[in-house]
Amino acid sequence: MNGAIKKGLGFGLTSSVITTLGLMIGLHSSTHSRLVVIGGVLTIAVADSLSDALGIHISEEAETKNTQKDIWTATISTLFFKFIFAISFLIPVLLLPLDYAIITSIAYGLILIALFSYYISKEEHIKPYKSIGEHLFIAIIVIILTHYLGILINLLF
Repeated sequence: MNGAIKKGLGFGLTSSVITTLGLMIGLHSSTHSRLVVIGGVLTIAVADSLSDALGIHISEEAETKNTQKDIWTATISTLFFKFIFAISFLIPVLLLPLDYAIITSIAYGLILIALFSYYISKEEHIKPYKSIGEHLFIAIIVIILTHYLGILINLLF
């Protein structure tokens, strides 16, 4: 896989999973509204995908070793993967009761992170359990924090 595409896939996947799950869980915990969660996911899929693609673009431009082709490949692949993975979280929200959709989304997101972490660790010749454990730990911290933040917001407002 092309390095610029791999960069877009890795960044797009992990960023979309963490950001979308965090937003979904926080919104669910504070509102328990399917419509609000759907609106949040759609907003993340569009706004955050464009924002992250621009961030990758500028970051890649700052590295003088990158060609224009590599810069644009990383930019477009980040936009594409971030959008696709973020929007994919709508499927359980549209098909399942909201509480089950949130649980399903958490499982789906953690599986995506674990699979990509496994892939990267094998490519880098490092032990997969360390990489997977580290990345899942960070994702779980985000899930816990955003859940309690949502509850706090609900209590305060």
